[in-house]
Amino acid sequence: MLISPLITACFMHYRIMASEETRPLLGSAVRINDPPQSPSDSQEYLDKLQNRKLYLATFAAVLGPLSFGYVLGYSSPAIPNLKKIEDLDLRLDSNEASWFGSVVTLGAALGGILGGCIVDRIGRKLSLMLCAVPFIFGFTVIISAKYKSMLYIGRILTGIASGVTSLVVPVYISETSHPAVRGTLGSCVQLMVVTGIMGSYVAGLGLDWRWLAVVGCFPPFFMAVFMCFMPETPRFLLAQKKQLEAITALQFLRGPLVDHELECRQIEANFSEQENRLRWADFKNPAIYKPFVIGVLLMLFQQFSGINAIMFYAETIFEDAGFKNSSIASVIVGAIQVAFTAGAALIMDKAGRKILLIISGAIMTVSSAVFGAYFKIVEVQNNSSLTDTGHSTMHTPVLQNTENHLAWLALVCTSVFIAGFAIGWGPIPWLVMSEIFPVKARGVASGACVLTNWLSAFLVTKEFHDLMVFLGSYGTFWFFASSCALSILFTCLCIPETKGKTLEQIEAHFRGVQEFIS
Repeated sequence: MLISPLITACFMHYRIMASEETRPLLGSAVRINDPPQSPSDSQEYLDKLQNRKLYLATFAAVLGPLSFGYVLGYSSPAIPNLKKIEDLDLRLDSNEASWFGSVVTLGAALGGILGGCIVDRIGRKLSLMLCAVPFIFGFTVIISAKYKSMLYIGRILTGIASGVTSLVVPVYISETSHPAVRGTLGSCVQLMVVTGIMGSYVAGLGLDWRWLAVVGCFPPFFMAVFMCFMPETPRFLLAQKKQLEAITALQFLRGPLVDHELECRQIEANFSEQENRLRWADFKNPAIYKPFVIGVLLMLFQQFSGINAIMFYAETIFEDAGFKNSSIASVIVGAIQVAFTAGAALIMDKAGRKILLIISGAIMTVSSAVFGAYFKIVEVQNNSSLTDTGHSTMHTPVLQNTENHLAWLALVCTSVFIAGFAIGWGPIPWLVMSEIFPVKARGVASGACVLTNWLSAFLVTKEFHDLMVFLGSYGTFWFFASSCALSILFTCLCIPETKGKTLEQIEAHFRGVQEFIS
């Protein structure tokens, strides 16, 4: 196979890159933000840190991703109820149900644009608190719905809140965290998203669609309340020339024992080298366009990995394997996501971003390729069984109307793919997005990444059936396998390792002489 040489080459490249991690990311020419020059100094700083309140601030913030994970998962248990409801003004047919599930991605795309506009104007904290309004109001509209249009409006509002949240929370966490824990805390964003998805599946086992919406109001409410007591990020405050408030925020986040003024001076020194306002001409600057291209491509590769296609078939695959209750199958899928995303969060700051992306891409490449082979085998079996009758199975679902003795293979591929996605390409694009942009471009560039992600999600979800018709089931999953293989190459050649680096060091790295994108 061609995959093995590619993977081998990528790991050799990673080992070369890893050997360079002992040198400062910025090179010897950049001094203002270098880490302490001796290990004892670095260890002394870490020993003085008190992370308890930082963890508290992170917990308050990730109630936002928990909310938008619940929004994403809400349609799965709600749609069966809405298809069977006696009220004809609310009953959904298959096409309406498809829009009920996917329109949230359009709302999230709008939320990405809105978030990019407000996060640099009113701040990270206030932007996050305001997200609670469309979350709660959207679910309230669904609870009180008397017509289908109200269901769609509620989904769009919760989608807008999800889009803003998916932008603001990674930025808030990255700007409040220090390098030793930024990877772990940043990965909690995706962990809470999949926890919210699984929570909606579990709640759907015993609640109807209205009560599910009632439950969805609680996480954003508590997020807004808890965030009232959390600080704004020091970097945003310093960008607004509010040094005293920034020092107060650092005292809350780092504890009283470390040198808060030194950290402020290091951040301010980075600000002094750039203008505060982003202009179109700035996109000619490598410090802007390189991370911008990397961030957008990360989001494209995440969505074109085929995760939505796998999730689309998950319930049918589990049913073929003997799980007749599709709701239980959804909970199992959610549990796999939560378990492996949690595992990735625990090792993120030890293993690094690049190696996890490479491993994740390799797992998804192999499982998608085998998945495509599975569909090809089953399709051949179907065609063979119907040859005598003169029927054709072209463009028909290959998982139906056949005695499928290979269901175990599909079950294994599904589980392995979801696990592979969860350890790398699920959490890391959001984490890296929050790390690589300079402060003055962070809102706009992150908004563009969020917009790309959600529009891609909508495109893949809505056009998936047409792709299945055009390429066939096996061709579609081989296409996704090719995309995953390309993501490995992209990771090796274009993505810098950000583990253990300050945001200022990462920003200065893109201003340096090393080229990541030719």
